Amino acid sequence: MRLNRLTKLAAACAAAVLALGACTAEERMAEELPGASPSPGGEISVAEAGVVNSFNPQSAAGNTDINRKLAYATHSGFNYVDNNLEVIPLEDFGSYERVSEDPLTVKYTVNDGVAWSDGAPVGADDMMLAWAAGSGWFDDELPGPDGEPLSGTRYFDYAGSTEALGLTGLPEIGDDNRSITLTYSEPYADWETAFGSLSDSSGIGVPAHVVAQGAGLADEKALTELIRETPGGDPLNPAPVNPELRAVADYWNTAFAARTLPEDPALYLSNGPYILSGIIPGESLTLVRNEDYTWGVKPGLDKITVRFLSNPAAQTAALEDGSVDIISPQPDGGTLPELEALESLGNINLHQGNQLAYDHLDLTFDGVFAAGAVREAFLATVPRQAIVEATVQRLQPGAEPLNSQVFLMDQSGYGESVAENGSGEFAEVDLERAQELLDGETPTVRVLYDRDNAYRTEAFRLISESASAAGFDVVDGGLPSGEWAARLGTGTYDAVIFGWTASGVGVAGVPQVFRTGAASNYNGFSSSEANDLMAELVVEQDARRRGELLAGIDRLIWEARYGLPLYQLPGLQASADTIEGVEYMPNSTGVWWNVWEWRVLR
Repeated sequence: MRLNRLTKLAAACAAAVLALGACTAEERMAEELPGASPSPGGEISVAEAGVVNSFNPQSAAGNTDINRKLAYATHSGFNYVDNNLEVIPLEDFGSYERVSEDPLTVKYTVNDGVAWSDGAPVGADDMMLAWAAGSGWFDDELPGPDGEPLSGTRYFDYAGSTEALGLTGLPEIGDDNRSITLTYSEPYADWETAFGSLSDSSGIGVPAHVVAQGAGLADEKALTELIRETPGGDPLNPAPVNPELRAVADYWNTAFAARTLPEDPALYLSNGPYILSGIIPGESLTLVRNEDYTWGVKPGLDKITVRFLSNPAAQTAALEDGSVDIISPQPDGGTLPELEALESLGNINLHQGNQLAYDHLDLTFDGVFAAGAVREAFLATVPRQAIVEATVQRLQPGAEPLNSQVFLMDQSGYGESVAENGSGEFAEVDLERAQELLDGETPTVRVLYDRDNAYRTEAFRLISESASAAGFDVVDGGLPSGEWAARLGTGTYDAVIFGWTASGVGVAGVPQVFRTGAASNYNGFSSSEANDLMAELVVEQDARRRGELLAGIDRLIWEARYGLPLYQLPGLQASADTIEGVEYMPNSTGVWWNVWEWRVLR
């Protein structure tokens, strides 16, 4: 491991002790690396809190923060979102063009020469598979009032919202199998990031030729033909399950799950700047430069090791001793002072800001919480102010509980929505109200959360103590970082504490979470009125009207006693001063947003 400046200075002082005695603080401050400048090559190590368990973060099971970051470093796409939350085209990869506004028609063309790391070209077959997964075109599943399916089939377990691509018809293929053209039935305001964006987990997704082979088809052409010939789904007239399409979807849904490096390299192909070269289960993974990658900025590093360190103190210690070079710890009152002390010595660079992320408590809409009164009783016990004081307020004095399910505090429309959404009913703990609603009952509530996350562990402790005082029997369902996410939506818990992070562009994340039957709607919330508002939201281009729609959706979520937002998360990232190019990013991509620009200063 390359030494950072702090470690180099410590080593220099240790070597000089016999001749000169101990180095003084002034001498340590004065020591510099002569001629430091960025140069190609080299290797660094990055600490991340999560543990990689899937190479397909577009799937519901693989949709975690660390999986998305791995995909971001190993894939390319038509554009990405920078840290100013602006959409930046990747013209070396391909082009996208709005060829018509009425009807909205967008053409995507991959440049000649863009390829997967096994040499197979990236093209229309890959885009057709990505469209099939992200559009819900074949699904004919009919959800009931509670969100549970009454009939029909859902094929791809796509984690994102199908609202956008669900407005498109079967794509047209052209340009020698390098382009597809999407035609929308209605205008879609966020069309630029609706398809193929690198910031949407992994560009155009997993390779079609790999999925075709894994599903038993002859090749990717056969897969495209299957997509083109299979009728779209109709929930009011469900068709028998198509066995070939079922095999394709099952492979897409499950085959890319992995905690170790698969024996088959086809499962972790790259079409981006880096490629996976190794995994030590539960400990680390290694990325190396994709030498065949010529359709983008040449990455500045030869090798990146990602260490899985969930504990903020462990991340800080690793940065201090030089075993890692970049960290993104959960910020707390103890971590920040330690990093500020290192920064004052000139050894690290701090990168801070608000995250486009919040933690929340969600209740399931079945089992013990099938009745709205029981949900309301539990929510009345949640000490949100105390949770904020024990977590984010230690880093951000004056921080307050978040009072919206669809707006963040610094977003336009937050205050207006909070004034009308009913969040004030849960501003304070009300044990008497909870006990009246329970009427002597003592419901058992199992709470799922990441027990390696200090904020969520503290939130669970405070919730458990307060709810128990009202008569609930609260069961600790916390699991380690690498395990809890797999339980989402499985029916193995009654409440869950976790977080959402927004991309910073568009509104697709709202139906992704709250629409009836959506892949990320883990707790079974269902509101036909909210569904109608979301359907209007995704096609509305007037910003004022979109704000009104969001406020209406927010109110309905609160009225349903869905759960409680807890707090917006502060962001804290730090890098050794021997690394250039690391910049703060508030969305889920984090510091990885410009990974190709990272350089080692020599």
